[in-house]
Amino acid sequence: MSSSPHKDSWNTRFGVILAVTGSAVGLGNFLRFPGQAVQNGGGLFMVPYLIAFLIVGIPLAWSEWALGRYGGQLGKNSAPGIFRVLLRRKSGSYVGMLGTVMPVLIYTYYVLLEGLCLYYAWHYLSGRIPALGNDTGEVTAFALNTLGYFENGHLFTPEGSELLLFVGFCFLLNFALIYRGLSRGIEKFCLYAMPLLVICAFLVLGRVLTLPPNPDTPDQNLINGLGFMWNPVQEEGGSIFQTLSSPKVWVAATGQIFFSLSVGFGLILTYSSYLKKDDDVALSSLTSVAGNGFCEVVLGGMIAIPAAFIFLGPVFLSDPGNTGTFSLGFMTLPNVFNQMPAGGFFGFLFFFLLFLAAVTSSLSMLQPAIALLEEGLGITRKPSVAILGFVTFTGAFFVAFFSKGTNALDTIDFWMANFFIFIFATVQTLIFGWWIGKDKGYEALSAGAEVRVPKGIMHVIRYVSPTFLLIIFFFWCRDELPKEIHRMTNVAPGEPPVALISVGFIFMVIAFFAFVIARANRRWQEPEQETTS
Repeated sequence: MSSSPHKDSWNTRFGVILAVTGSAVGLGNFLRFPGQAVQNGGGLFMVPYLIAFLIVGIPLAWSEWALGRYGGQLGKNSAPGIFRVLLRRKSGSYVGMLGTVMPVLIYTYYVLLEGLCLYYAWHYLSGRIPALGNDTGEVTAFALNTLGYFENGHLFTPEGSELLLFVGFCFLLNFALIYRGLSRGIEKFCLYAMPLLVICAFLVLGRVLTLPPNPDTPDQNLINGLGFMWNPVQEEGGSIFQTLSSPKVWVAATGQIFFSLSVGFGLILTYSSYLKKDDDVALSSLTSVAGNGFCEVVLGGMIAIPAAFIFLGPVFLSDPGNTGTFSLGFMTLPNVFNQMPAGGFFGFLFFFLLFLAAVTSSLSMLQPAIALLEEGLGITRKPSVAILGFVTFTGAFFVAFFSKGTNALDTIDFWMANFFIFIFATVQTLIFGWWIGKDKGYEALSAGAEVRVPKGIMHVIRYVSPTFLLIIFFFWCRDELPKEIHRMTNVAPGEPPVALISVGFIFMVIAFFAFVIARANRRWQEPEQETTS
């Protein structure tokens, strides 16, 4: 084993901004955000969304960029390594472990959805999906059957195996790019993929904004479609205040901020650790945040729901089952493209842009673990990619096999992308605000800054952000944990306890990375002992 693996780095500032923006711009922007807005008060949703953006999103993005660069200057690029040197104790590496475990486990199901986007794009290009016709039930059945929703192991049968070819291609593409490293792999891909993604989005948006009203239902027009998405909607029989005082709406908005900005996962922490000492983090983080917000609010918010409103109507969209992330993307919108003039072409463009967005996000999920394996075990890129490839392949196989009712996918998503992310995000704000401290934290954030960072941001990070996160987390646990525990334990007779098995798999992955960190701690301790002696 090599004791000094090659130190990777970014080529350009623009490249790292695009890479971070790419990690944030994903399926959540174009599918999750519109659905969350419609289900949580329409235009009213933007009130808690903007508040969460200001007191959690931007402060957490700034603190992650600053923490990552600070840790990188101390020679560490992984979340466990960064937290070890920041906290100056071995236990700090285990505090940072979630910043590696969460992205890896999310990748195990995200790559399946990534392959599904490419599958749809290819089938639109070849004209196979529009051949289904305009029957919403037929399109829904097609989507669920493709994902193996009705039977465990369906994707490994001759009938259902076609999707696995696309998933396999995405898996190999991700690891080929990761193997090439930051500048030659991730950065170079994002330099091409992000502009192409935006071009595709603008073409689809242009088609949506020029759609004529439905002749049979003239009220189903673009203006009313935009109104359905953005007009304030209060709960039936209630008031605007009652909608805004609902914990459900605030939890949804805060969760969307995590998905939107890719904060709280440990991704930005690793990406920014490869910056130089005087590289700007203040303006760079704001630029990536602004780019992501544009893709989400402007592009994502003006494509999916208004188009679906014109062709399917408000009654169809008022059913939450039709506006969830998966259902909106793979069941509702195909019905729209099937009825839209030149729908096959625009369906291809839309799912191709989703594919590009998914790849830029999934690449960022792999780099934190690569960084840990390289610096923690002292191995080079090739063996670290091979080890992570085996771990993620096992996880993706697990999710793909236990596909019935998306049970395994939902379980991993619940604990990683909902439960643990609140914990890790809160820990990061507390470490930056209190352990690093007000003065050193502000100095770390301001070093090389090309915009003036308001000093009051440290008070927000120290007091407001963690308090807000803890309150939201309390209400989320109160409302969602009992439902999840009931779902996990309420197993039909004769069915395998997939949710409980999935939790077991999560613990296996955690145990693996705990073992890696234990080995890394022994390796990191040697130079520390030499320094102290």
